[in-house]
Amino acid sequence: MKKIGFLSFGHWSNHPAYQTRTAADTLLQSIDLAVAAEAIGLDGAYFRVHHFAAQLASPFPLLSAIGARTNKIEIGTGVIDMRYENPLYMVEDAGAADLISGGRLQLGISRGSPEQVIDGWRYFGYEPAEGETDADMGRRKALQFLDKLRGVGFAKPNPNPMFPNPPGLLRLEPHSPGLRERIWWGAGTNATAIWAAENGMHLQSSTLKMDESGKPFHVQQAEQIRLYKQAWKTAGHQREPRVSVSRSIFPLMTEQDRYLFGRDSNSVDKIGFLDSDQRAIFGRSYAGEPDQLIKELAKDEAIQEADTLLLTIPNTLGVEYNVHILSAILEHVAPGLGWR
Repeated sequence: MKKIGFLSFGHWSNHPAYQTRTAADTLLQSIDLAVAAEAIGLDGAYFRVHHFAAQLASPFPLLSAIGARTNKIEIGTGVIDMRYENPLYMVEDAGAADLISGGRLQLGISRGSPEQVIDGWRYFGYEPAEGETDADMGRRKALQFLDKLRGVGFAKPNPNPMFPNPPGLLRLEPHSPGLRERIWWGAGTNATAIWAAENGMHLQSSTLKMDESGKPFHVQQAEQIRLYKQAWKTAGHQREPRVSVSRSIFPLMTEQDRYLFGRDSNSVDKIGFLDSDQRAIFGRSYAGEPDQLIKELAKDEAIQEADTLLLTIPNTLGVEYNVHILSAILEHVAPGLGWR
């Protein structure tokens, strides 16, 4: 059995073929899609976070709204770029969203990926400390976020407060018990996957990672996951780790499906470069008749290693079409692979 969720990049553009022409369209349709996804039996609604782009950027209002409209579906991110964040304020936002949803938040964070502008986090008022890289800064902020999520008091109270204080040092409020154990790290390398395990975070591995061996993407990703699981065991954590992988999967059920995604039936891994000098491998998309998809996906080693599969969706095609895609996967692909 696998948990299956969707992952939306939340694009919008004033394009005649798009159902999401404005930011309001994307936000409101994201809520509607999460409600519909829960109704058809999907396990998770996840959203990317990108700044300075016509895409979703401020996840907590959206996650809170979804939490208030749904009852059981997991809600989360994949991922929040910690270079842009104030960890303490984020603790408050995340705590509120988790309480509104009844403890269903599964928050994916990371050091971030190449962005729309050069050093965009500087515009948010953040600078790496002396001797730090921006990646170091992102990881440092992540650890600060994790620490404050524990709900342990750390701030000295005012002796003459506006409102009475409880005894001792004060913590951030609202505190959501258990949220610390539902934080995921988006890892692009084997080393950061191991670091995530050592720090008690679940693992998110997307359709991109640094090319560390020249092997096919799914093989490298499976190796990354196995290294993560071993590091988790070595760290001695007393709870089970979770691992998600992202995939673009399109069952070709209708003529519209074939028109939109038929070209992806011969998709292969691609090699590219991040930040001009980092060689990366991008995983293939899967498109085909359900029987063909079952055969191809059964060979994907990383999916076999993961307990959660996040299906990347073309959100610009609207709620109805995306429900069609997700339903086709649940009904015609997942059972053949033992996922359902």
